[in-house]
Amino acid sequence: MSTIRQSIDVDRRPEDVYDYVMDTPRMPEWQLSAVSAERLDEGPFGIGSRFRVTRHVGRRVMPMTMEVVEYDPPHTWGMRGVDGPVRARVHGEVEPFDEGQRSHVTIEVDFEGHGVGKVLVPLVMRPQVRKELPRNEQLLKDRLEHVGE
Repeated sequence: MSTIRQSIDVDRRPEDVYDYVMDTPRMPEWQLSAVSAERLDEGPFGIGSRFRVTRHVGRRVMPMTMEVVEYDPPHTWGMRGVDGPVRARVHGEVEPFDEGQRSHVTIEVDFEGHGVGKVLVPLVMRPQVRKELPRNEQLLKDRLEHVGE
C-alpha cells in the first residue's frame, strides 16, 4: 500500500511550526479526527516519548498509543502506533524557505493493520486520511498564521 503524503506552505518560521506540531495536547486543534491527546510520560519530549491520541475512526472513537521514533527539531519527526488494530506510521518534515521566515510542511501517513485492522485500513483508515490530511494541513496553516488575531 502507498503512503499518503500531503504538503503545504506556512507563513511561519520552521521552529514555530515544529513546536506547534509537537505540542501533543494541541493535536485536536488541527487534526479533525483527534478528540483528545495526552502525554503518557514525563520529562523532555523526544525519541521514545509516548502519548495517547483518541480519534474518530469511521463511526467509532478509538484510543491509540503513539511513540516518537524520529525527533530532529525543527526539521523532521516520526511517530508509530504501538497498540490497537490500526497502527499509524507518521513522518513529517519542515523545510525553511524565504530566508527561514516561511516553512514547507510535508506529512506522510501509512498504516499497519492487525486482526480486524487489516480490514479497517483499506476500507476506513486510508479513505478517511486521504480526505482529512489536506484539511488538517490547512487547519495547521490557519492556526499558525492567525495566532493572536
